[in-house]
Amino acid sequence: MKRRHRMPFGAQAGDHGTTRFRLWAPGARNVEIELGTGGAVSRHGMSAEPDGWHEIVIPDSPAGTRYCYRVEGGLKVPDPASRCNPDDVHAPSMVVDPETFEWSDAAWQGRPWEEAVIYELHVGTLTPEGTFAAVIGKLDHLTSLGVTALEIMPVADFPGRRNWGYDGVLPYAPDSSYGTPDDLKRLVEAAHSRRLMVLLDVVYNHFGPEGNYLHAYAPQFFNPRHQTPWGAAINFDADGSRVVRDFFIHNALYWIEEYGMDGLRLDAVHAIADDSRPDIVAELCEAVRAGPGRDRHVHIVLENDKNQSRYLARDARLAPVQASAQWNDDIHHGFHILVTGERDGYYADYAERPLWYLGRCLAEGFAYQGEVSPYRDHATRGEPSGHLPATAFVSFVQTHDQVGNRAFGERIAQIADPKALRAAVACLLLSPAPPLLFMGEEFGASSPFLFFCEFGPELAAAVTRGRREEFGKFARFRDPAVQATIPDPNDPATFVASKLVWAELRKPLHGEWLALYRELLELRHRHVVPHLAGMRSGGTFALIDVDVLRVDWTLGDGARLHLVANFSEAPCGSIDVPPGDVLYVSELPPEGDLAGRVLPARSVVCTIEAPG
Repeated sequence: MKRRHRMPFGAQAGDHGTTRFRLWAPGARNVEIELGTGGAVSRHGMSAEPDGWHEIVIPDSPAGTRYCYRVEGGLKVPDPASRCNPDDVHAPSMVVDPETFEWSDAAWQGRPWEEAVIYELHVGTLTPEGTFAAVIGKLDHLTSLGVTALEIMPVADFPGRRNWGYDGVLPYAPDSSYGTPDDLKRLVEAAHSRRLMVLLDVVYNHFGPEGNYLHAYAPQFFNPRHQTPWGAAINFDADGSRVVRDFFIHNALYWIEEYGMDGLRLDAVHAIADDSRPDIVAELCEAVRAGPGRDRHVHIVLENDKNQSRYLARDARLAPVQASAQWNDDIHHGFHILVTGERDGYYADYAERPLWYLGRCLAEGFAYQGEVSPYRDHATRGEPSGHLPATAFVSFVQTHDQVGNRAFGERIAQIADPKALRAAVACLLLSPAPPLLFMGEEFGASSPFLFFCEFGPELAAAVTRGRREEFGKFARFRDPAVQATIPDPNDPATFVASKLVWAELRKPLHGEWLALYRELLELRHRHVVPHLAGMRSGGTFALIDVDVLRVDWTLGDGARLHLVANFSEAPCGSIDVPPGDVLYVSELPPEGDLAGRVLPARSVVCTIEAPG
């Protein structure tokens, strides 16, 4: 089976080694294309067409041909829609013919969203090799764990050999440090053969600070009327925005259609500036639903600090109208305070009653649904979300953000009370919302996940200085000598330190964490997931005691799921055991059963009632 996404820009390989090259350069009068075949270099003038387009069709330019654009006879730039840039973002692009790859997963139709258990991973640090090919070697571990979906941090070509991926500048080109386009396709194919979905993290709110040449020949790609932390916003709503919108909508369709991805995670859509209607997020979601989403399960997941539930609406059949779900940072913040006691920064918004906020997240989705956020200068935040099913919210106790944005990249297992963390993990994995695990979480990995990159010298120094100054706002880092101990993002050792150490799986403590995750995910798949389809709305919650939470949900087929969690350091002797069959008890009281209505410290009980 062949897969190709056809788009109105970039290099379109055709028959007999002929390729059409097309570039939108409304800021340039003259554009040439420079081809490198073998040792020879040739230049060809491109035809200027209406509305800023430049095009040429060249025979004898087959797959593997290197090319770049020469703007106004001087600046050489890669193709912004390059499918492959083998020598990094400043070098020529390479013609790729996607139809040379023969797919063997034609029968794969994806999986319903209710079955999602998501594993977020960074290709470069998941394995010692740090490649697409090496990820394949970990897929059997993930299936035996109970994972059903990979969520791959961004792979769009970034400057240098190491990066989180959010500094990409060529959004159609998988970074060559991880492998070739075919290597990524083989990873997707291998995942599908194990019934694993593959979601790709994409960044449509900015380009990275190095290697973006669009300002030089297509200034209309940006709208200075909207300013963002990265400068002028990407232009989604001014003159020329139709081409820009199409560039990103085609990118979404490209990953899904040409690479067989089962969905996308849209990074920080709250940072997209767009006053048009429909806005780019809505239009992109609708294009996916009307396109590849017609024939198979395709899922769009948002990161949106604004908590805009409007993007998560369901139709009369309870299917997503736009996005399938949103990352729920609120639930992380509630969990984090309860298991670590940390209350500074954005945790301050949840510090006075973290268990109440956790309960609201488990039952209703967002913690902030229009209330004032003191941390955000007392602005209102969020929209009502209790009418949505729990499956519209992705829950987690850690992600790349929450680990990597700590000065020393500590994971939750290194800073939390172990017993409290076990209770939090039980709440996470047995509640209806799709859970997300950050790579290594399942075995309590000790390696940090630090912020790392590889920029040119001037930018590298600014990034190192800026990161240390950012943490200087915290009391413990006000001393410059202490700031200097924060790992340098540009030091290769920072990247190496962030790689998982898989040998830890053989150590008793790490094995205990793995056994817990496997047990809970097996219970989830056997007893919770079969009842989730058709879930109409959220649940209800109540605090039984200051530190004891009860949450109740009606699932899609009428089954009732109940959760009681004691996050205090003392037993609670006033609980009513929820009705139904006991699904999980993290710790029995000394009497050996729950008849005495005693719930031990930092423990969880979960029960389920059959439909009807």
